[in-house]
Amino acid sequence: MFATTFPTSFGFYVSPFIQTPTLLTSAKSLYSSNKFKFNPKKGLNHLQDSIFCHSNSSQGLAWAFPALQPPPPRICGSPDGPTVTGPRIKLRDGRHLAYKEHGVSKETAKYKVVYAHSFSATKYDSAVAPLETLEELGAYVVSFDRPGYGESDPHPKRTIQTTALDMEELADQLGLGPKFYVMGYSMGGHSVWGCLKYIPNRLAGAALVAPVVNYWWPNFPANISTEGYNLQLPQDQWALRVAHYAPWLVYWWNTQKWFPCNSVISGKPKMSPQDLEVVSKSAKHLSKRPKLKEYAVKQGVFESLHRDMMVGFGKWDFDPMDLKNPFPNGEGSVHLWHGDEDWVVPVMLQRYVAERLPWIQYHEMPNVGHLVMHDPAMNEVIWKTFLTGEEEQIVHS
Repeated sequence: MFATTFPTSFGFYVSPFIQTPTLLTSAKSLYSSNKFKFNPKKGLNHLQDSIFCHSNSSQGLAWAFPALQPPPPRICGSPDGPTVTGPRIKLRDGRHLAYKEHGVSKETAKYKVVYAHSFSATKYDSAVAPLETLEELGAYVVSFDRPGYGESDPHPKRTIQTTALDMEELADQLGLGPKFYVMGYSMGGHSVWGCLKYIPNRLAGAALVAPVVNYWWPNFPANISTEGYNLQLPQDQWALRVAHYAPWLVYWWNTQKWFPCNSVISGKPKMSPQDLEVVSKSAKHLSKRPKLKEYAVKQGVFESLHRDMMVGFGKWDFDPMDLKNPFPNGEGSVHLWHGDEDWVVPVMLQRYVAERLPWIQYHEMPNVGHLVMHDPAMNEVIWKTFLTGEEEQIVHS
């Protein structure tokens, strides 16, 4: 047998080989081969179980293996931390949330939107519509650094709910009124699902653009979640397993050198030809990318990137497919856009979500990848359709 597990005084089970290169070498061999396909609905088999361990005490593991313990975040504005360079609000629990305002003034705006950025992005996310589009629409948008990113304080107890409540408090402190719009792109879609669950009465409308799914949402049929999961790069399949089953291992997994870590963190994501074309036309954005990436993780990678993975792919308190229509009388609408050539989030998963939630206005975009919001023509169409309710035609330059 490859490895067995045994109980320790810390109340968790761990392979006796975890401290030696034997486990890592054997696991690396398994990783490199294609011997075990994974079914999210069935969990880990015995071999995977032995590799990842059974843990109910991350503290014990941190004691036993110091390499698993992430360094403390460098809090912005603290004596040894990075400098605060932009506006922030102070939340009820004492944390600070950094934000950036776009478009027309909120006093004159017809539409007021709180925007949640994607994985490894920030309040400077270029997915926010350009100024001329926002002025044409009469729209005010406030983007914010999600907790742990940029200059927003980390939140070690962050959940899908807490970020939704942060968005509500941001809107209230900025005086956006009793109702406002929300939009989330990619990983930011989780924040919008949270708003639909926890603050539906505050919403004037909601938009999910290429939203990342959690393969462990209970309502996904096993065949669909498994098919979508197995379309991911092997390194991303492993990174998601770690985030879901062994969150205490996320920091080590994404900083060690034995295995390839998450492809986005490593800067080598799986990209469709359509996405590669978008990247090739985004020279201006690419030139700014290194500085934006540095800004995103200025307080450390654990409370930003790694916390995102643990929250997004961990166990949720709800399944989005159980949500009820927040606008039963047609006073608002919820939109979901997804490209059929998205290699990051397979389209069959969104199709199923849209089937389960017929009150969502589902827009499937042919020949479009995951970077839809970085395509100027698509970006404009999405923002205009979302806010005006009128289906816009795509005009590529």
